[in-house]
Amino acid sequence: MTNLRLHFFYFVLQSKGMETSWASENLQTIRTLMERTALYRRALAPIMIVTGSIGLAASVVPLFVPIHGNRGFSLFWMGVSLIALVAAFVLVRRQALKEAEPFWSPPTRRVAAALKPGLLIGCAAGIGVAVSGEKLGPAASLLALLWIGVYGCALHAAGFFMQLGIRLFGFSLVIAGTLAFAASILSGKLPSTEAAHYFMGVFFGLGHLAYGIYLSFTEKRRNAT
Repeated sequence: MTNLRLHFFYFVLQSKGMETSWASENLQTIRTLMERTALYRRALAPIMIVTGSIGLAASVVPLFVPIHGNRGFSLFWMGVSLIALVAAFVLVRRQALKEAEPFWSPPTRRVAAALKPGLLIGCAAGIGVAVSGEKLGPAASLLALLWIGVYGCALHAAGFFMQLGIRLFGFSLVIAGTLAFAASILSGKLPSTEAAHYFMGVFFGLGHLAYGIYLSFTEKRRNAT
């Protein structure tokens, strides 16, 4: 099945008028990505569990430390996202060292390139809300839903060469963010900042945690068989 998919990609590249050398180079990158799907699956489980735990813990913080307003919400969750990114970087780096592979390999660059547009949109929106502050009204909830949607798009794009599960997880975030956004607009009343914290805890915290646990159990089942 893998060889058939590789030949299909090669045919598509050449049919679009790509040079043979360029098509062969991209085919090799695609082959490497496909061969490493099991490795990426093993590395993804702890990343999802750790980032989910960070998101879930962060959503509890506002219960004890008041974080109100657009600026506070945006800065707080961008800080949490930075912590999660650093944790994911450390885990991926450790996995690369364990497998004796280069960290910034061509497949890794392709995945990072797929993630980049969505993450840039989310970062720009967060900075804009933080700078504007309360001039935008109760925008924290809309920012949370935007983050959920664009992050889902980023995961869906990055999961093209991975297992189907990561694409489904990303698409589920897109659907959830879209439906929640539409419900907020149609209701004529935007959710409060407190509700926005709950959105982040449910989708980024519990969502990542549940998917990471699922990956962990299914991987153990595969190894057992």
